[in-house]
Amino acid sequence: MKAFLGIDVGSVSTDIALIVESSDLVGGAYLMTRGQPIGAVQEALEAISGSLPDGAAICGVGATGSGRYLAAAITGADAVKNEITAQAVAAMVVVPDVRTVIEIGGQDSKIIILRDGVVVDFAMNSVCAAGTGSFLDRQASRLGIPIEEFGRVALTSSRPTRIAGRCAVFAESDMIHKQQVGHDVGDIVWGLCQALVRNYLNNVGKGKDLKAPVVFQGGVAANAGMKRAFEEALGFEVIVPENHNLMGAIGAAILGREACVGKRTTFKGFGVARARFQSGGFDCGGCANSCEITEVKSGDEVIARWGGRCGRWAVDGSGGIPRRANFVL
Repeated sequence: MKAFLGIDVGSVSTDIALIVESSDLVGGAYLMTRGQPIGAVQEALEAISGSLPDGAAICGVGATGSGRYLAAAITGADAVKNEITAQAVAAMVVVPDVRTVIEIGGQDSKIIILRDGVVVDFAMNSVCAAGTGSFLDRQASRLGIPIEEFGRVALTSSRPTRIAGRCAVFAESDMIHKQQVGHDVGDIVWGLCQALVRNYLNNVGKGKDLKAPVVFQGGVAANAGMKRAFEEALGFEVIVPENHNLMGAIGAAILGREACVGKRTTFKGFGVARARFQSGGFDCGGCANSCEITEVKSGDEVIARWGGRCGRWAVDGSGGIPRRANFVL
């Protein structure tokens, strides 16, 4: 049996998915990155290794997310793709005729517009974190509500409080004010969900042609209040996949499978979960560009470098390495 791994390394979470040739998910893990992407990838590999079916072999690996190059370097991934591609590919497995993908993760949010299975437009949030998972976690903690119950509390309200949602700072201060003047917590939470959806549609979704079917992915898709608020604002059903928090990793696994058609995988094996890697960076200084080069080493061997505009610091390049600050993860 052939199996395929997908790794999605984000700023907040690191997700890993194990699929078989039919694209069915047979194992997955959702872990916190905690500012240590290499350690998170190794922990994810350790967690997923026990899910490999008897007689199955890893025949392809894909990496995505903001830490995709780091993940690819230590695992030997066959495909390295951006989050837009991975999220779109996974959405099409769940809903083949999907036309809009809403993806909200720990620190960013995206919208992807598809037509006939092709991405024709997309956008990401710029600087505002309102509506992202980390913002909702903070508000749930401040209100004394478990984040798992946040959506349920929102749905208990029938009279939502109007919250200013254009900015995370303004939204939080507005919530505090509404609490101080005596508004019900459920009404405030439901009002916040509505405000964050307005913020998303007016910023990330501005000028986009949102059409059904709509698939809602990412960790925030677990929030039933956000789902209902999107449905009210859009006027049609929003589909939340069963494995909404692993969709980036599932898409990466599918892309890894496609990259290995007719050839052997370069996956280094689950043993890398126990290997020791060093990661560091240095400024090139060879020209006015002053490129910041990232370097990953396994023992004394440089296994990857990226960040340069030319090939001077490619792994197979020549020349000495300038002074750099290495740190062990």
